[in-house]
Amino acid sequence: MDDEVAGIVEDLKDEAIPQAQAVEKVRLGEDAVLDVLERGVLSEKRLQKLLLHRSDNQEIHLALRPREGTGEDRCVLDSITSLQNGADLLWIETEKPHIEQIAGMVDRIREVVPNAKLVYNNSPSFNWTINFRQQVYDAWKEAGKDVSKYSRADLMKPEYDDTPLGKEADERIRTFQADAAKRAGIFHHLITLPTYHTAALSTDNLAREYFGEQGMLGYVKNVQRQEIRQGIACAKHQNMAGSDIGDEHKEYFAGEAALKAGGAHNTMNQFG
Repeated sequence: MDDEVAGIVEDLKDEAIPQAQAVEKVRLGEDAVLDVLERGVLSEKRLQKLLLHRSDNQEIHLALRPREGTGEDRCVLDSITSLQNGADLLWIETEKPHIEQIAGMVDRIREVVPNAKLVYNNSPSFNWTINFRQQVYDAWKEAGKDVSKYSRADLMKPEYDDTPLGKEADERIRTFQADAAKRAGIFHHLITLPTYHTAALSTDNLAREYFGEQGMLGYVKNVQRQEIRQGIACAKHQNMAGSDIGDEHKEYFAGEAALKAGGAHNTMNQFG
């Protein structure tokens, strides 16, 4: 092995994931090549140089902590690298809202950067109901509790809403932000696209009622009346749309001749 290749091998030892718990002997085959490239430990050019000099029985020591089938190692490495190069906060996405999974990555990051802070997306992309009901189901089953009344695959069904399992899952969802902040070091919780979903749901519900038996009462009872009683400013949508500003502008230029939207008989006055 020439000096350049030996230097690259040393890079593999020194630059690979620093928080790894063990140094594994990995035979440099196709899987290991992909693994090294994914982690960004070596450039493709330098890795090709190494491959040109390897023999079939050559073994390279890589500081790895592999988790097959996941991207956790890459996520941890990228997070550490970002924090060491000026980032203030991390944003990590997971495939499900599972506190221990999130905490597992943050724990590894904090082995290297102890004050790491995480921003987490409480994403509507998750099915929160099924995820947390299945987490409770699995926890109960592991603890030896009787789960024979529940079908794990069907836990989204409404009949489970008022069951002990459904209620515990809802409580875990309610406390998710506080629990995740305490256990997983989440500094700030985001929720992306919530108004996309609220707008879609409320519009669908209104359409069903307005064009159904409720007619106009579907809007009055479930929208306008609630806006007024909850003090929602949009009940006076004219004001929110800037009609007052428009009236002032007209009056400035036209004086008493201005044709204004406001005045004593303006419908907005009906809202107090």
